[in-house]
Amino acid sequence: AQSMPKDNIQRAIDKAAGGDAESYDEMRYEGYGPGGVAIIVEALTDNRNRTATNVRTAFSKNGGNLGASGAVSHGFDRMGLITYPINAGDADSVFEAALEAGAEDVESSEDEHSIWTAMDSLHEVAKALEATLGEAESAKLAWKPQVLVEVDEANAATLLKMIDALEDDDDVQTVWGNFDVSDEVMAKLG
Repeated sequence: AQSMPKDNIQRAIDKAAGGDAESYDEMRYEGYGPGGVAIIVEALTDNRNRTATNVRTAFSKNGGNLGASGAVSHGFDRMGLITYPINAGDADSVFEAALEAGAEDVESSEDEHSIWTAMDSLHEVAKALEATLGEAESAKLAWKPQVLVEVDEANAATLLKMIDALEDDDDVQTVWGNFDVSDEVMAKLG
C-alpha cells in the first residue's frame, strides 16, 4: 500500500478548508496495472472529466487499463489502517498493544507498523492505541488487498512509474494496490 506525499496532504487540507463556491467530489477509479496487479485510486476533484482523463492516461501509458467501478475492489477489504513509525516499539510489543486495543492484524516492516482494524472500530482502536503507543502517524480508511501479487522486475519499473504518475496528479489522494515488489527487485531498480 502506498502512502500519500506531503504536498497532496496539504492540497487536501486546502481543498477541505476552501469550501467556497467550488464543490469537490470524491471519486474512486479501479483498474489493472502491469503484471495484472489491481489498483484503486481515490481522488478529490472539482472537475471529474479532467481527473478521469488524467487517471486513464496514467494507466494506459504505463501498461495498465482502467476498469469499471467495482472491477477490482472485490479483491480488497475496506478496513481501518493506523500507522506508527518503527520507533514506536518493537514488533512484539506493538502487536500485543494492537490486539489488546481490538485490532484485527498487524504488519511490521523496517519502516513502520501497520495496524488493521474493522472499518467501524477504527476510531476506538486508534484511541486505545494512543494510550499505549502515543500518537499515530495516521489513522484512515484503507483498502487492504486479500491476496498480494508478486511483481517481477520487468513489470515493477512500469508499475512504479504508473503509481508515480497517479500520485503526481493534483486530484489523486491515495493509490492502493495488491502488488508485492521484493526488496531484491527494488534494489535492482535502485
